Amino acid sequence: MEVSGRPNTLPFKLHKSASTPLRYSGAVKKVAKKNQTKESGNKEKDNQVEYDNASSEEDTAEDLVLKQTTDSSELADGGAHQIHLRLPSEDTFSEETLVPEERLVEEAKKKKEEEEAAAKEKQAQRQMMAIEELVQSEKSYLRMLQICTVNIRNSLNNLQPPPPNLDSVFLYTEEVMNVSSRLLSKLEQKQLKPQNPEFLENLCTSFLSLSSEIEAAYKEYLWNYNHVSLVENGYKQNEALWSEIIKVVKPEVNATSLSFFLVMPVQRIARYPLLLQTIQKHSDPSHPAYALLEQTANTSIALNCNINEYKRFREVADKYKKTENLTIMDKINRLSTHSIAKKTARFSQYIKHETGMAPKLVDEEFDTLEGFFNILEYGILVLLENVETYLFHLQSFLECKTEEFDFDMDGEKALVCYKEIHTALRQWILPMFEKRMRTLIHKPLCELRDLLVGPKNLIRKRLHKLLDYEVIEGKPKLSYEEQAVASAYKTINTLLLNELPRFNDLALQMIWRMLGTFSCLHRDLAADMEQLFQGFALQLPHSSYHPKEFQEWVETAVLEGARNLDILCQSVQETLNSPVVQPASPSCQRRLKQLTDKHGSGKIFQVTNTVVGTRDFDLNLTKGEFVALISEFDTRGDKRRWLVDSGAKRGYVPSSKLIRYHQAAEDPPPSPFLPMPGNMMAFRRHSCNPDPQLIHVTSQPLFQVVAAYDFTARGNHEVSLRAGEPVRVLESQDKRGNSEWSLVEARGQRGYVPSNYLTSIPVGT
Repeated sequence: MEVSGRPNTLPFKLHKSASTPLRYSGAVKKVAKKNQTKESGNKEKDNQVEYDNASSEEDTAEDLVLKQTTDSSELADGGAHQIHLRLPSEDTFSEETLVPEERLVEEAKKKKEEEEAAAKEKQAQRQMMAIEELVQSEKSYLRMLQICTVNIRNSLNNLQPPPPNLDSVFLYTEEVMNVSSRLLSKLEQKQLKPQNPEFLENLCTSFLSLSSEIEAAYKEYLWNYNHVSLVENGYKQNEALWSEIIKVVKPEVNATSLSFFLVMPVQRIARYPLLLQTIQKHSDPSHPAYALLEQTANTSIALNCNINEYKRFREVADKYKKTENLTIMDKINRLSTHSIAKKTARFSQYIKHETGMAPKLVDEEFDTLEGFFNILEYGILVLLENVETYLFHLQSFLECKTEEFDFDMDGEKALVCYKEIHTALRQWILPMFEKRMRTLIHKPLCELRDLLVGPKNLIRKRLHKLLDYEVIEGKPKLSYEEQAVASAYKTINTLLLNELPRFNDLALQMIWRMLGTFSCLHRDLAADMEQLFQGFALQLPHSSYHPKEFQEWVETAVLEGARNLDILCQSVQETLNSPVVQPASPSCQRRLKQLTDKHGSGKIFQVTNTVVGTRDFDLNLTKGEFVALISEFDTRGDKRRWLVDSGAKRGYVPSSKLIRYHQAAEDPPPSPFLPMPGNMMAFRRHSCNPDPQLIHVTSQPLFQVVAAYDFTARGNHEVSLRAGEPVRVLESQDKRGNSEWSLVEARGQRGYVPSNYLTSIPVGT
């Protein structure tokens, strides 16, 4: 049996174009996969895997077709019979080639737009949720504060006894509630819902308009919160009191302490930036209020920064403005190596400033504020001293019961009227006036004086820190401790520059208001006294006078009394200003000569009492020392402190402890007149205090007292003389018994002249 051989060629021919639809289909799939990758970024990795699998399958199918084509070409020997075979998948590939590419791109674009719309809608929902969270949390926050300040506070006040320092616990809570309620009222004023696009703009505008009030309220509350915590810890130490507080607090919101409510403002001010930034995150940059929202978020962050900075400044101020009453042993116990080294460095820097070895850091703005503060301090202290003196004399007048004495007055009616008027003044009108004076003038002045202590301590501490800062200022690199020193100086300096002008303005306003109140009190006193005197007007001695005549009579009486008082004052002044020469030691005499040569004899003063310096640049002097006057007031214009030169150094001395030194010439120049014989000295003395026996023997004086030299008066208590001018000796010594000065009369004027400037000459010479 013969088996037929395998033909060399196949009777059909394969179309090579069958691979083209496969390749086109693969390209379409690649484009579709790329579009899906751009639209769905979170599924990029999975799409890449699908893309690789699809590409591998397409390549495998294409290789299979090519292999079959190659095998077919090898088997075919170009026979005459060729059969055209049509594959089943050829129709499918042909249909896919008919699908236009634009349709696929449109579908991908449409799908992308749908996803973007969904993302925007989701973002809008999140924005609306953030806005609703801000509004709803603000309402809940305000409701909690109202429960705390109204219900809980009233219940705690009703406890017997109420907790101590309860008002300080709720300090500044009303201000915080006020700004929160105002913010909510502004949001509800336009009656817009959070879904409305204009609501966001209204929210930002409302917050920005209240930003300054929010900062002012919260910064005071946050500064006081540390004190609130200390008070609450004090409550916890008393178990019985704390259990009562818990019984009051727990039924409200199931809280276990007061801090549950009191910490809410601390948390709320810090949440504003977070909530506003969340709204900004979910807001479209194309939103009309986006720029305003960004500004509001930045403002909320700045508020927190300002509050933190204010809190830090207040902590530094509280640390350094304290006044500690330490004993000497306490100060010794506080000494350490570090403190001694620090004080030594400060003293060394201060010496360098005074000697000019190192320049001093000058701050003109601060120096101006400090000078104005010192003027205010001096004015407040002087005003307080005057008010206390006024009240003292008023109290002395009230203690004097003059109506109980008998007066030599014409008529009984006038005496009765006087007693009744004085009784009414002493028992009703003046005591009420004194009470109002102490309440409205004296007490506020005392409180204002106490407030000066804090700024004064800060100014002194700034000087200390400035000396420390100048030591380390030139160093290129600072250690941690040196950085702390520099930071402390800058903080105190900035605090004083910010707060001292406000303090000066408020203190000045208080002084003006007190002076106005003082005037109003006296106006009311005059009205009360006028009303009192109207009931006795017809019974007084001068009630029949016409108002103009009565005014003239009053003016005449007042002027006469003033004239008599002036005469008395002049008499006392002459007595007090009589020349004083105290014995001086040789060293004082040398210093006196030195000061006289340098400043002149008219500037020499002598110390009447021992002087102990209590302030900067004060001198310590003993009784009898000589000084030369340089200025009759200090740098602040105080005329009670004089700038003097003691020969060794210059400084300030109380003017009340100085008296002008009248130096008598020890070696007068030769007189052009005849010298007085030595045995005639007793006679010159007798011319001042004549002896009766001498007058009996000599009925007419043989010598005349004249001025031997020219003398120029240096005060009202002295008299000027010219050489050869006759004088009449009234007293041969001054009021203190000093024979170096004589009281004389010349040309109708009386005054003191040096005794060795006088001489006696024979009559008729």
